[in-house]
Amino acid sequence: MRKYSLLTLFKHAREHHERWPRMWRSPAPKAAYEVVIVGGGGHGLATAYYLAKRHGVTSVAVVEKGWLGGGNTGRNTTIVRSNYLRDDAAHLYEFALKLWENLSRELNFNVMFSPRGVLSLGHSLQEMRDIERRVHANRLNGIDGEMLTAREVQAKVPLLNCSPEARYPVLGASWQPRGGVARHDAVAWGYARAADALGVDLLQHTEVRGIRIENGAAVGVETNRGFIGAGKVACAVAGHSGVLAAMAGLRLPIESRPLQALVSEPLKPCLDTVVMSNAVHCYISQSDKGDLVIGAGADSYNGYGQRGSLPVVEHALQAVCELFPAFSRVRMNRQWGGIVDVCPDACPIIGKTPVDGLYFNCGWGTGGFKATPGSGAVFADTLAHDRPHPLAAPFSLNRFHSGALIDEHGAAGVAH
Repeated sequence: MRKYSLLTLFKHAREHHERWPRMWRSPAPKAAYEVVIVGGGGHGLATAYYLAKRHGVTSVAVVEKGWLGGGNTGRNTTIVRSNYLRDDAAHLYEFALKLWENLSRELNFNVMFSPRGVLSLGHSLQEMRDIERRVHANRLNGIDGEMLTAREVQAKVPLLNCSPEARYPVLGASWQPRGGVARHDAVAWGYARAADALGVDLLQHTEVRGIRIENGAAVGVETNRGFIGAGKVACAVAGHSGVLAAMAGLRLPIESRPLQALVSEPLKPCLDTVVMSNAVHCYISQSDKGDLVIGAGADSYNGYGQRGSLPVVEHALQAVCELFPAFSRVRMNRQWGGIVDVCPDACPIIGKTPVDGLYFNCGWGTGGFKATPGSGAVFADTLAHDRPHPLAAPFSLNRFHSGALIDEHGAAGVAH
């Protein structure tokens, strides 16, 4: 048996690492592209991939002021589900969930999608009526969903405090078996690698500082690396959508707020599903590493901070300890915030703007991550054909003029 010294092993390991191929190129910006996508998160990268893969549009640049996936994509808590109330929203999220189910194979990259099921708890008779309404609406749309009693909830999650004497008594829950979680970083990396392989240019550390408008049409973007021309400019920048829109002289009906999340020290496996509660405004799941991933609510004020605020965090942890007394002595490792962009009807804006050649995909609020594949696919189709994809048509900017709003506050009322 051949023996190696530690120095030899280190040398071979280092040489092997140096020979690893890059996951994607780092090209210099070209003078112009057919499409420039502003925002290198999940939605922007997915849009670029589907433009190239499904529509043959490869003259595409994704411009990102930081690093790919470094915004909300890398700051969310990874829940995937499709059990929304209104038909238009339910169809869009169900389309996304079906893409999630085959995404690792599609991208040839393990996005670690885990359909472990999602529980939405009911703590009052009114909440149970709302949950029942949503489950029936889901079933009419062909979406999986069940009503569970408190006893059935307890059987699924033994650590949950389902005592009638609890501060937040659990009367029952909705259950979507196909829902679950995925690895947020892997989603960004998978789409980035696949888009790059199809010829898309991924331009990191390229900050957009202006949108050039000529004769009422967007013709490109001003960046810290110079002007980049574009036949179409597509913005998918989540909480910064209002800032980008202002560069083109537009005002979008959105508000941007900090959204809190935390992660604990690793524990042995003890929670194999996702548990959410609108009433106490928190949700929790356990990662493959054993960390408890905890989501809180959005701050009540507009802002772009990514640190979060202590009162919101404190409220979320109080709720977790009430629901899961066994977690009361678990230590939190870190806490962070993302920036969510919220529309008045808790639904996104997807499509064209009054400026020719300028498109926006924004306003997802707390539901952006779960929609990533579906959002990218319908936005790419809209860009390729210069008309709304059928699933995206109800979410046009024009609905705020026509009054055809899609009120999803009931199904999207908690940060998940």
